[in-house]
Amino acid sequence: MSKLYINLPVTDLVKSVNFYKSLGFEQNMQFSNDQAAAMSYHDDFSLMLLSHDFISGFLPTHKTISDSHKTTEVLNALEVDSREAVDIFYNNAIQAGGKKTIDSHDHGFMYGRDFEDLDWHIWEVFWMDVSQMPKE
Repeated sequence: MSKLYINLPVTDLVKSVNFYKSLGFEQNMQFSNDQAAAMSYHDDFSLMLLSHDFISGFLPTHKTISDSHKTTEVLNALEVDSREAVDIFYNNAIQAGGKKTIDSHDHGFMYGRDFEDLDWHIWEVFWMDVSQMPKE
């Protein structure tokens, strides 16, 4: 089995850890220190929250961290078990300091809501029932 890790540059590690904890992530102290925090969501998905200084050490010298105020390099999407779980996750994100990005989308078979975290990384939390997709 494979496991996905997303490495995110963060400006305030403590605030970011608390933000993701409020969304149901658990911190793995074995892989955390004052510059990085491993955050797991269930068994198959984890984030590495990395200070700007620390993540810079993993980049080629000609690359810089993008300014997420102005640009978006990726849109992160997380599938959850139900429409209700989408709303709970999204509402927790907003209450913890996240910001709404676009209106929710409801296609019947798929429902999602989007937000930015404390460092303006965009997340889409969604639910989908492929068996209900319209047939062409």
